[in-house]
Amino acid sequence: MLLDDLMFKPGLMRGQRILITGGGTGLGRVMAEAFLLLGSEVYICGRRGDVVEQTATELMARHGGKVVALTCDIRQPEAIAAMLDSIWTDGGALTGLINNAAGNFVSRTEDLSPRAFDAIANIVFHGSFYVTLECGKRWLAAGQHANVLSTLVTWVWNGSAFTVPSAMSKAGLNAMTQSLAVEWGGRGIRVNAIAPGVFPTESAAARLDPTGAAKPGDDVPMQRAGEMSELANLAVYLMAPGSDYINGETIVIDGGLYPATGGNFAKLTSLTDEDWRRTRQLIDERNSADKARRTT
Repeated sequence: MLLDDLMFKPGLMRGQRILITGGGTGLGRVMAEAFLLLGSEVYICGRRGDVVEQTATELMARHGGKVVALTCDIRQPEAIAAMLDSIWTDGGALTGLINNAAGNFVSRTEDLSPRAFDAIANIVFHGSFYVTLECGKRWLAAGQHANVLSTLVTWVWNGSAFTVPSAMSKAGLNAMTQSLAVEWGGRGIRVNAIAPGVFPTESAAARLDPTGAAKPGDDVPMQRAGEMSELANLAVYLMAPGSDYINGETIVIDGGLYPATGGNFAKLTSLTDEDWRRTRQLIDERNSADKARRTT
């Protein structure tokens, strides 16, 4: 990402201290780079310490500034508390939180095990709430103003066949966004969300279209996938000074995909049993490769 890709003046986010969960790869990394470019101190966390460390090193080498990598499993409330203790000790309270850590894969719901469901729900639903709650309690106790932004999907309004754990979990975060905006808004904490459409990342491609059959942006009325700088601009706007009256909103950025098609995976109803067998095999192979990489 280049500074010219952002629509905001340099230094807009100076003095801000922002934590991005799942900040080592994909959309999280893009947002981390944008906030760094605009002057924020950025903290990124993830379960794979080597990944967030590499991202922090690369971003600071490219742009300077401060990016701190933290290893944290947000499924564990105790790990979150320890991580936030270290952040608060390292220069003071956060001013913003971006709930971006996620997981997803396509599957027929009847093929899911409780463990497979929990693999998504424990990160997306439980983990995001745990981090939001722990930050919120600290901000409220100190009377501090802050912002929370969550990365959702358009399926929070219409569900999504074949990604039911994600659809249920993201819908829960949409409810959290609306609820806490009311509960905490008068106490200085804004809570919003974005619902991106097609922004291709390696992880999403491997688990949501493992066969590589779809061309990103095929179904989008604008006939293209989103640019990462476009998503970063929206995230910055919602977290920046000047957007102080936006609260409790989930804003779609998808090139018109949701009104055109519903933005979900309903078209996968045409897959055969053999298609699903092959899809599951490809996802299992990717998961095994990722697990091996984490243990080496």
